[in-house]
Amino acid sequence: MKHRFHFTRESSDRMKTFSEADEAIGAAEQPAAPEQTGGENCADAPAVEETKHAEPQPEETAKAVSGEKPDAPFVTASRTDVGKVRANNQDAVILSGRLAGIADGMGGHLGGETASATVRDGLIALLADKEPDSAALETGVEAVNRRVYLKSEEDEHLRGMGTTLTVLWLGDEDAMIAHVGDSRCYLLRGGELKQVTDDHSLVMEMVRAGALTKDQAAVHPMRNVITRAVGTDRGVDADLLRYRREKGDLWLICSDGLHGMVSDEEIKEILSGEDDLDAKAQKLLDAALDAGGRDNVSLVLLLDQEGCHA
Repeated sequence: MKHRFHFTRESSDRMKTFSEADEAIGAAEQPAAPEQTGGENCADAPAVEETKHAEPQPEETAKAVSGEKPDAPFVTASRTDVGKVRANNQDAVILSGRLAGIADGMGGHLGGETASATVRDGLIALLADKEPDSAALETGVEAVNRRVYLKSEEDEHLRGMGTTLTVLWLGDEDAMIAHVGDSRCYLLRGGELKQVTDDHSLVMEMVRAGALTKDQAAVHPMRNVITRAVGTDRGVDADLLRYRREKGDLWLICSDGLHGMVSDEEIKEILSGEDDLDAKAQKLLDAALDAGGRDNVSLVLLLDQEGCHA
């Protein structure tokens, strides 16, 4: 199934502001180490607002960690691993400044890696000098979708490639999320774990329609078929969400190589433990590998140590 995004005049106008950066995506350098920046004073805002609207990643385990200092606005930790079955890693970790996310590529060895790396490098380049904003995030997703699609049209070896994308952009007041596909964003808040994003997958469409239970979906032979992706069409239909920041929020963004192998109950147990953030990231990766590691496993953790304050 293909979902087409129709550009509005406002969206087209915003796209123009990215034109110079979009041309430079292909030459973008590797992102710098994450900066620790965070919240300022907060205005009143709804707790939740929802709007529906290359370079290969290394196959070995990689991590990016910003020091877990008590006075830091937020800290991050990440892991990516090829797993125990796949020959190459088509996931890309997006981690730069206030931007954190996962892109899980598809389309063969070259195609999947190219798609996810293009989205990673493109978003980092396009949003680097922007203040966190839902409109800018939406336009950035549209821009990288267009770039992946055009690459696939220009090179027959990349034809049909695409990628999931789940990315969080931490603003002074809110955390903004853009989501396409079946990578996931979770939030541990007040001891409760919530899956923030809805999977764009065939089996979860069936679950929402009442045709399958979640347990049946977890073992369904078509559980890996997604209904939306970045780069498979000229337009993209991304879910945009907005959450007010709260001190102590722990965000997890991961590919299906984690959530497809590790239950939400086990994820919650690991995230709720006393370990530091880096140890939690490693425990999540180990849990997926111990369960079989049938896919690439990638995850980013972001702990909000400041939140939104008056």
